[in-house]
Amino acid sequence: MDELTGKRIFLTGGTGFFGKWLLSFFQTLATDVVVLSRNPTGFLAQFPMFVNSPNITFVQGDIRDFPFPDGSYDYVIHAATEAGTKLEHENPAEMQSVIEDGTRRVLEFSKQSCTKRLLYVSSGAVYGVQPPELSHVGETFPCNPVTAYGKGKFQAEQMCRDSGVGTVIARCFAFVGPWFPLDADFAIGNFIGNCLKNESIEIKGDGTPMRSYMYGSDLIDWLLTLLAKGRSGEAYNVGSDVCISIADLAQAVRLVAGTDNAIRIRQQPRQGSLPSRYIPSVQKAKNELGLRVQVGLAESISQTLRWLRERGCYEL
Repeated sequence: MDELTGKRIFLTGGTGFFGKWLLSFFQTLATDVVVLSRNPTGFLAQFPMFVNSPNITFVQGDIRDFPFPDGSYDYVIHAATEAGTKLEHENPAEMQSVIEDGTRRVLEFSKQSCTKRLLYVSSGAVYGVQPPELSHVGETFPCNPVTAYGKGKFQAEQMCRDSGVGTVIARCFAFVGPWFPLDADFAIGNFIGNCLKNESIEIKGDGTPMRSYMYGSDLIDWLLTLLAKGRSGEAYNVGSDVCISIADLAQAVRLVAGTDNAIRIRQQPRQGSLPSRYIPSVQKAKNELGLRVQVGLAESISQTLRWLRERGCYEL
């Protein structure tokens, strides 16, 4: 990524799944990166592989009121968010506050630091419910978010567009890879964890919903290409457009894992109804920027399992 070499980057959300992948990439690049974290000491103690990185500096602060680091920055990557279903249900107002007030603070910082480009990491949740008859949802589909998370992300997108800061928006879908949580409310992580522990895979619904998954290395390639080359003010879907049902996903994970644990589907499919879908169209990113999904699903699962087994990790 020659466009980023020698540049200065401010990163929020550097300690989550996206962030760890970004940090791993930045370790290999001649780029000065400053990372905002609520608890840098705790993070570095848990993930010591990021300690001795001379080009990466951590600063402490809350996304909504962090002190501005000194100096100017070429790029800002704003990936900090609250994505947990627990907060969504228990305190949706807090979730929206973190997203919207955090974005407002980042935009203030971007203006003060003379940032050339901002990448806002949004979500496919801004579209709301994808019609089951629509195979892939594209960027021109009207946004009608139904969750606090989706509403916050959509409002933050509007704030970025209205700010005067040159912003590219990445609407991210579903992912997998090293550092992906195994105990959160994400089917692929749950299934991988089940197979590592050789315990039964429990599918709460009927197994028919359609999803797609992008590997972490593709995610980072797409995000950084959008940062460097995406059109300012535009939104781009980020994810795989190859879909699979949740039931077939369970079978695929078990096959790659080489385990014989049971798969239990709690509900029966409703006759005559179409399965729900959460699948992006990524033609815009492909046509404008030449982006492609390089790692298929089976290889994504295999690489994730290998990484976890090498480290003896069965919960993340």
